[in-house]
Amino acid sequence: MFQTFTTTASPEQGPPRLAALREQLQREGLSGFIVPRADVHQGEYVAARDDRLAWLTGFTGSAGFCVVLADQAGVFIDGRYRTQVKAQVALDHFTPVPWPDIKPGPWIMERTHGEIGFDPWLHTQDEISALRDAGVTLRPVQNLVDRIWQDQPAAPRSRAFLHPDELAGMTAAEKRKMVAKGLKGTAAVLTLPDSICWLLNIRGADVPRNPVLHAFAILHNDARVDLFTDPSKIPDEVMDHLGPQVTLRPTTAFGEALRALNGPVQLDPASAPLALRLTLEEEGTKILGAGDPCRLPKARKTEAEIAGMREAHLRDGAAMVEFLAWLDAEAPKGTLTEIAVVQALEGFRRATNALHDISFETISGAGPNGAIMHYRVTEETNRPVRLNELLLVDSGAQYADGTTDITRTMAVGDPGNEARDCYTRVLQGLINLSRARWPAGLAGRDLDPIARFHLWLDGRDFNHGTGHGVGAFLSVHEGPQRISRISEVPLEAGMILSNEPGYYREGAFGIRLENLIVVEAAPQGPDDREQLRFETLTFVPFDRRLVLPERLSPDERAWLDAYHAEVLEKIGPRLSASALDWLRHAAAPL
Repeated sequence: MFQTFTTTASPEQGPPRLAALREQLQREGLSGFIVPRADVHQGEYVAARDDRLAWLTGFTGSAGFCVVLADQAGVFIDGRYRTQVKAQVALDHFTPVPWPDIKPGPWIMERTHGEIGFDPWLHTQDEISALRDAGVTLRPVQNLVDRIWQDQPAAPRSRAFLHPDELAGMTAAEKRKMVAKGLKGTAAVLTLPDSICWLLNIRGADVPRNPVLHAFAILHNDARVDLFTDPSKIPDEVMDHLGPQVTLRPTTAFGEALRALNGPVQLDPASAPLALRLTLEEEGTKILGAGDPCRLPKARKTEAEIAGMREAHLRDGAAMVEFLAWLDAEAPKGTLTEIAVVQALEGFRRATNALHDISFETISGAGPNGAIMHYRVTEETNRPVRLNELLLVDSGAQYADGTTDITRTMAVGDPGNEARDCYTRVLQGLINLSRARWPAGLAGRDLDPIARFHLWLDGRDFNHGTGHGVGAFLSVHEGPQRISRISEVPLEAGMILSNEPGYYREGAFGIRLENLIVVEAAPQGPDDREQLRFETLTFVPFDRRLVLPERLSPDERAWLDAYHAEVLEKIGPRLSASALDWLRHAAAPL
């Protein structure tokens, strides 16, 4: 299997490691040190070698950081992880801090005015500027965690492979010319692995579940690219395909290449490590603070990428329906566990003979575990799937033609009317966001309330964004597009996002429903105003047993019936006979 169920970190490991780190603080004469969940590439996902936050604290979430002081260690976590962190860290040594409600700068200043150490390769200019603006005195140092991590894993060394031009919809040369044309300086420094892989139409396996390669790159304004990585990771056929305009150099040559650049050089203050800016400043090179030039073009999917995503979702939808039919037959027997659910689902995806990997660790949360938003089942936490409870399954797959991400919450027996009421309100949020039509130029924050409205009416809400961007056979979380209260990036045609409202009752149950959607132009309205709408990519039925039909408006009910009819039409021909029989019932009109 791709997924394993071993415990990768535990609370008891934290205190002795914390003590060792504080010894390093004393040797350096520092009052504190910041441990982010980041690597030198500043992507969201990190290899085992770079998972310093989990190694030190036990917290395994995909976002957060720890500020270690002489007498306190704050683990800063956002709303997704406020339940999870309590079970993963030693609470008598580490203090969970709700972030971004509480920002690290003021938190530090309330406790010390001493010097705080940080690794300039693991923080961006924006992060460090915010701390300095809050009054924090900072000193760049060699990473203190690496000094005490005796069995730190080796750096990943996956071999790159080509992503076909026909699936990308553009050649690497066309992408290089397009992006280079928009540069504001003589060159742009690229650090995000998914940006580099997208630009060159290559993929790798340096980060779990995301087909990316660790590398740096310099894109010149004449469309040449210098690619910096371990040369053994780039096969001859990949270099032959990239052509003479792409020069392969070892990572050790990156610093020298930066110092040789003639400015102005474009550098993203939100994603490039501060160390790069410091290197350029030492040479007196003029720096242009501008966003990663690949992010928006990458987010605007080509017609070929959208077509590939549609096919990937039909394939994945059939696997999901086979799984749900199996689950409906097996769950009432009372013998299933969360791990058995994960194993079965991966088996149905493998049966497609097209699965490259899963797109993230499957979340299989039974009963109260469903309220842990990014729950990862282990052999220690594995819970039975019990009657009269909810089961939340959030999963996805990586196929060569697309990346999927889907969440469904199912009833096992009768979970009660309160669960049905909450489920129906979450479903209404998904339906109404799916039906949205809006003037061009609006951002994700403008649409986010649509998914929360029915929960707000009942005094409820959820502590995560409504939607994240999704790559095409790339990272399952892709920026800059998203649907959340803090997203200011206008949505554009071709952007693919998740639509995933939820509701969570700690200690009781969790509900989340998720489809992927793509932004497209809407038909012209009566006043000639340019408008956008969503096309749904995911076709898997919702659990009608959890829907209170009387709560749905006529338009909501019509959308759900039409969606289920489309699921039956598109997915039905791809199913086994038994799964097709199950789907006919599951997708029947309300």
